[in-house]
Amino acid sequence: MAEILLKDLYKTYDETPAVRGIDLNIAENEFVVLVGPSGCGKTTTLRMIAGLEHITAGEIFIGDRLINDVPPRDRDIAMVFQNYALYPHMTVYENMSFGLRLRKVKKDEIDKRVKNAADILNIEELLLRRPKQLSGGQRQRVAMGRAIVRNPVAFLFDEPLSNLDAKLRVQMRTEIKRIHQRVQTTVVYVTHDQVEAMTLADRIVVMNDGIIEQVASPQEMYDSPKTRFVAGFIGSPSMNFVPCTLTQNGAGLGIKLSDDIQLNVPVGREQRYRAHIDRDMILGIRPEHLTERRQHTNDQQQDFGCKVSVLEPMGIDTMVFMDISNVEVCARAAPDAVNNPGETMMFTIDMQNMHLIDPSTETVL
Repeated sequence: MAEILLKDLYKTYDETPAVRGIDLNIAENEFVVLVGPSGCGKTTTLRMIAGLEHITAGEIFIGDRLINDVPPRDRDIAMVFQNYALYPHMTVYENMSFGLRLRKVKKDEIDKRVKNAADILNIEELLLRRPKQLSGGQRQRVAMGRAIVRNPVAFLFDEPLSNLDAKLRVQMRTEIKRIHQRVQTTVVYVTHDQVEAMTLADRIVVMNDGIIEQVASPQEMYDSPKTRFVAGFIGSPSMNFVPCTLTQNGAGLGIKLSDDIQLNVPVGREQRYRAHIDRDMILGIRPEHLTERRQHTNDQQQDFGCKVSVLEPMGIDTMVFMDISNVEVCARAAPDAVNNPGETMMFTIDMQNMHLIDPSTETVL
């Protein structure tokens, strides 16, 4: 097990930058998830760690060893791919043991490692089957088992669940987390799915356009995003962004969303925001902090009325859509508390969980 250090890492294809000077320190035994939209540089970063992509500039260390020019086979890492990459003519046992046989590991040791990995993954009864006899989830377990038997210093996962159906993805997320708890090692995991990132990671690395926007624990990322991009990417449904004006409201500050909707800024944030009075800003609020009108538990919960445009029943909740300042806004409400489309409904917004964004810099103040 070892830490992984990326220092001022660049990757350019011809003249097109894919990764632009990222720095990242991944601790020993830490589970780090690189997340972001397609083309953000996350997979390229993973492939540079694996040695499958040439580094344009910068350095990569595994432990205290500089690996820029070390061939992939000598980096002591194991990679699990999106497409499983199993040999169709081999049994599960043969697939899992293939890398060890190439390294001339003793037969008894191979057998011990394969059976131990099969026990961890609950695939003991599948060892004599071939890949075509397995489901997608079983094939993914075999691919993970092939990595586990190597006892590498780090595991690299490249969107390993993207080929599975929704229910199986949820099951495999739980399995991967359970396996990491049993097989303590460093993990770098790439996904475009923020739910996977939130549920699996010790720390999340949000990437956008080849740079790192923020590195934080899942809860910190959710509670305190640093940029509009992170605020909108993390959380489901995504955060609402509503144009507003920051105003002087008596002794305090206010948020003006429209002529009919004006809200008070929490007292503890006034000093932070005061330099932006009378400027056009953006209010960020998550749907779960905008609900049907409820009994207030603190003085930062405020009410306003707005006409309902669309309802989306979700079972335990109903997503209520409305228009504020010509922007569609989503609230999360109790199913029995919603009004019909076209009717005015009263909402409660929790301003303790508001985010004020400077549109000129896209940063959260």
